[in-house]
Amino acid sequence: MSAATKAGHDDHGHAHGHADAGSHGSFKDYMTGFVLSVILTAIPFILVMSNVIGNNQITGIVIMGFAVAQIVVHMIYFLHMNTKSEGGWTILALIFTLTLVIITLAGSLWVMYHLNTNMMPMHMHTR
Repeated sequence: MSAATKAGHDDHGHAHGHADAGSHGSFKDYMTGFVLSVILTAIPFILVMSNVIGNNQITGIVIMGFAVAQIVVHMIYFLHMNTKSEGGWTILALIFTLTLVIITLAGSLWVMYHLNTNMMPMHMHTR
């Protein structure tokens, strides 16, 4: 580069370090996440295989609760998503994504419900 071109560029160097203050977790954190994941997988499996609850709808709701808990465990222990990592941008992106998913799913369910209610011939009464 010429001296004039080089003067216009900052010298950032070629260091491979990260400026991110978020940690990548220790062995203890990974083992805690692994044990919690195994527990959160085994409990729903046992609930289904031994038919502990008896009601399929309640069993499904309980399993969904365990699934949500497992998603949170994976996000914290394996994806290292917290308010400190990347200045909080990962949490903001997660909130935005969840908002879009909830709006999309709720809207789809609403449309399907009303299509079923208003368009199915078995619901139409003729005189």
